Amino acid sequence: MSGILRVLVADDHAPTRDDVRTALERDGGFEVCSEAPDAARAIADALRERPDICLLDVHMPGNGIAATWEIVSRLPSTKVVMLTVSEEDADLFAALQAGAVSYLLKDIDLRILPDALRDVWSGQASIPGTLVARMVERFHGGEARRRAIVSSTDERLTSREWQVLALLAEGMSTQQIAQRLVLSASAVRAHISALVRKLGVSGRDEAIALFHGRS
Repeated sequence: MSGILRVLVADDHAPTRDDVRTALERDGGFEVCSEAPDAARAIADALRERPDICLLDVHMPGNGIAATWEIVSRLPSTKVVMLTVSEEDADLFAALQAGAVSYLLKDIDLRILPDALRDVWSGQASIPGTLVARMVERFHGGEARRRAIVSSTDERLTSREWQVLALLAEGMSTQQIAQRLVLSASAVRAHISALVRKLGVSGRDEAIALFHGRS
């Protein structure tokens, strides 16, 4: 890699932003081009600065997941990395679904943060080992369910319909799914109607049962 990587740091905790800036600029291979305290500012600054990497907190005001969706869709060449205290599966998978390429925990030794971001820039994912096992378990379970569902229907579900179905299967309400996927409730209901029709079931309860492999 040659040149300086430009990084946007978004976190509502100013000392955390300061520590990250210090770690990156001490390395010499990075320039912190912007700092943001919330999702709205992160999106605006990203569109203005067009950084190489956005380092976002999951639970900052305005929601880091929502900011990820927006930044990834509008700046496809920018890589989004989450930096968070959350080890919750829901946050990890929501971030990856939104387009984040890596998920780092705030207990990371900041001395290795520059190398982690260089790995991200070169195309390697950086995810704590404690979370990788849960990802693999969920992936294999999800793939088995997908194969069973695909074999039972002639119509393909879209990626968004798969997301909605998976969240329904987790017990989420329409409003909760809307918040998670940054959609309107009416859009979620439309996706549910579409996936119910494609699966040939009578409603969301039967769709959930099919997802879980129950007859």
